Amino acid sequence: MLWNLIVENRLLLPLAFLAGGLPAGVLFEKIVLVWLKKITSRTKWEGDDIIVGALKGVIFISFALGGLWLAATSAPISARTESYLQKFVVVGFILSATFAATRIAVGFVKLYASKAAGALPSSSIFVNLTRVIVFVTGILIILQTLGISITPILTAMGVGGLAVALALQDTLSNFFSGIQILLSRQVKPGDYIRLESLEEGYVVDITWRNTTIRALPNNVVVIPNAKLASALVTNFYMPDKEIAVRVQVGVAYDSDLEHVERVTIDVARDVMKTVTGGVPSFEPFVRYHTFGDFAIGFSVIMRGREFTDQYLVKHEFVKRLNAGYLREGINIPFPIRTLELKNKDAPLASALASPTAGDKNK
Repeated sequence: MLWNLIVENRLLLPLAFLAGGLPAGVLFEKIVLVWLKKITSRTKWEGDDIIVGALKGVIFISFALGGLWLAATSAPISARTESYLQKFVVVGFILSATFAATRIAVGFVKLYASKAAGALPSSSIFVNLTRVIVFVTGILIILQTLGISITPILTAMGVGGLAVALALQDTLSNFFSGIQILLSRQVKPGDYIRLESLEEGYVVDITWRNTTIRALPNNVVVIPNAKLASALVTNFYMPDKEIAVRVQVGVAYDSDLEHVERVTIDVARDVMKTVTGGVPSFEPFVRYHTFGDFAIGFSVIMRGREFTDQYLVKHEFVKRLNAGYLREGINIPFPIRTLELKNKDAPLASALASPTAGDKNK
């Protein structure tokens, strides 16, 4: 009886189109899309992988919408209902294409950011901006397709945008400050920076509002972009990651300074070549700079691959230098103060110098 009803109302072909769209989409993704992925994985260009990956799910929806379109055109329904269904299918196609275009655009932004050597720093602010632009474009195309004039909408957006800009001055200031920070390429995700307020750490991300910094104790510091843009910032990764490692040392005044220099440089060379984070090609050097109260002070300059490597380099250098000085008989003196007393205080000086005599006087 149901079959007769379907045949009499000419529903067989529309139902076939409607039921065939879903399995056709599944088969296309499981066979054709997988085959395309295997082909693109063998190519050197990474863009084709992004394009094929963006089609996942979109193909299935497109086949389902195609089946619905064919069912609507072949079904015995009113022209008004057919028009509504066709508009629904068109909107679905445009939305699917918009999502695919968003994936492709975001994928290419990330690809370009990773290949362009700092020309476009990888950050979520650019990814989110790309998503918004593509999605808004898709929505405008849908409205235009449905016969809705977008001119009044654009005009209203312009007037409303001015009102929103006045109401969200701080938010927009942070947004444009984030873009300015990234485009200037002075601070990028992955850099190790220190602010004038002494917060420091690795830049994790620069979003539309805040910059996130991960400190060495594994804490997170969140800084508004506007404050970061106006702050004094030390970037330890510019112009390159290598950093000078300076250690202050002092030796006794009766030391042979030439001998001290040779021993110190030998230890520093060994540290540079054997300690993880040292720069083997760097030639360490010593610079004497101070006649101190109890020692001759000097600086030992080495080099680390990046900011955090200096801690291990200093750690190993201090241990090895102490052992080397002990072997060579080089003295690192304790703090010493020499007191010189006037003649009028001679009795007091005599008492301090000879406590035994003072006891006898008692």
